[in-house]
Amino acid sequence: MKSFIENARSFNARIAGAHEERETYQRLADGQSPLALFITCSDSRIIPSLITGALPGELFELRTAGNAVPPHHPGMPASAEAATVEYAMRVLRVADIVVCGHSHCGAVGAMARREDLAGAPDVRAWLTQQLSGELPRDEAPTVATAVQQHVTEQLARLRAYPCVRERLDAGEVGLHGWYYEVHTGQVSAHDSATDTFLPL
Repeated sequence: MKSFIENARSFNARIAGAHEERETYQRLADGQSPLALFITCSDSRIIPSLITGALPGELFELRTAGNAVPPHHPGMPASAEAATVEYAMRVLRVADIVVCGHSHCGAVGAMARREDLAGAPDVRAWLTQQLSGELPRDEAPTVATAVQQHVTEQLARLRAYPCVRERLDAGEVGLHGWYYEVHTGQVSAHDSATDTFLPL
């Protein structure tokens, strides 16, 4: 924590000393207008702003174990994930949604390899609810096939959200499925015409 604390203490001074940065943060205080909703894994190796080059205020982020988006169930209690998606669509009105899975994903890998998660019951419950039954068995360390299939499933789930569907029908939002390779930095995007992931 020491380096984090030292950085946090000096952050204000760094902003105050740089005119352009100071103006940027002052504008952010007036509100946010992000360009995209970026849904990705909680994994510490995935840094959306680093991958995309986004500046502060440009990405509205939703991070969950395994970048899972719960299915929309009318009449059921709302989830934090559903609230985030709805806020992005109806309040912030972002122009794009990116679902970004990644290689070496512990969550997807655990389910694809049928690992015993008895020691982490909450993790097991979440993954069973969100990933169970949709993944091919994949023993590879990168679990690429399983992650990519999981990304396309999340896109399908998003299309079922009324707030997403209404924006899609109006041609106001784009949906994108990405796959990020931790070990190479390469990003591939889902091509709906071929149902494959192709390098950007």
